[in-house]
Amino acid sequence: MIIETKSYPRAALIGNPSDGYNGKTIAFVFRNFSADVVLYQTPELEIYPAELDTTVFTDLLTLVEDVKLNGYYGGFRLLKAAIKRFHDYCQLHKIKLDHRNFTIRYSSNIPIRLGLAGSSAIITACMKALMSFYGISIPRPILANLVLSVETEELNIGAGLQDRVAQAYDHPVFMDFDKAIMDKQGYGEYLEIDATLMPDFYIAYRTDLSEGSEVVHNNFRERYNYKEPEVLKAIKDWADITVQAKDTIEKGDRKTLAGLLNQNFDIRRAVMNISERNIEMVEIARSTGASAKFTGSGGAIIGTYEGQKMFDELSGKFAKSKIEIIKPDIVTRS
Repeated sequence: MIIETKSYPRAALIGNPSDGYNGKTIAFVFRNFSADVVLYQTPELEIYPAELDTTVFTDLLTLVEDVKLNGYYGGFRLLKAAIKRFHDYCQLHKIKLDHRNFTIRYSSNIPIRLGLAGSSAIITACMKALMSFYGISIPRPILANLVLSVETEELNIGAGLQDRVAQAYDHPVFMDFDKAIMDKQGYGEYLEIDATLMPDFYIAYRTDLSEGSEVVHNNFRERYNYKEPEVLKAIKDWADITVQAKDTIEKGDRKTLAGLLNQNFDIRRAVMNISERNIEMVEIARSTGASAKFTGSGGAIIGTYEGQKMFDELSGKFAKSKIEIIKPDIVTRS
């Protein structure tokens, strides 16, 4: 039996980055790109490396460029850590696993380090394959927690729950990470949103502007820990506009939603250092009348537009700056 699973990139629609600070967000995943995992039974357990895990380079410059783009470890470590964490979860919950071995491999065409949650997509697809192979069901909120623990506890990668929730649900989700709720049940309050109510979105990104969240967020966590009033107000404002955005989506009020998306970025710009080229993407989009904000930590933006004429104008202006643009195909469960 060959098991094939997919997970998709995440677009943070609104509220980010308050998800890391007990805030509220709305996010969805889209199928324009994917992380794919293939798993099948074999005599020994083997993890196949993928293109990002190569150890052969044409020359020294190629190696240096690969490290700049992909880091030192590629995706191989993600699978290894996910398998280990899956085993730990099963042991903790007294779930017996049979002694079959497997070979697992992955591939991904999700643009990396652009705030699209490509790493967690690989881990989520791996978890789905393991669950299928062993015949185990893990509730979606717990699966999101488990995927997060792979990165934060196994690999010491700074990350938040939002990406993993959207990828676990495979559906647009409103998320409330209120501390009291989190403390009580171990995860937030997650409400699915009817995707048919969503307006037209675009996502734009430039592959020469990859920045990890640690770059964009800089000292925001430290300022939060010191309870800097400006930071605390920003987090509250992000959470508040997320609630408003949920209402506007349900009412079909596209104009108000566009304003809220712009407000999300403007708050961020006031409290965080943002590179000029990231700001340029937002300003190009807004010059056409479209709204714009980050999809995640930076490098990619999301916004609303009105009609094909505006989308064509967006495409033309982005092309001049070598910025890619897509219409996200939002994933929904039937």
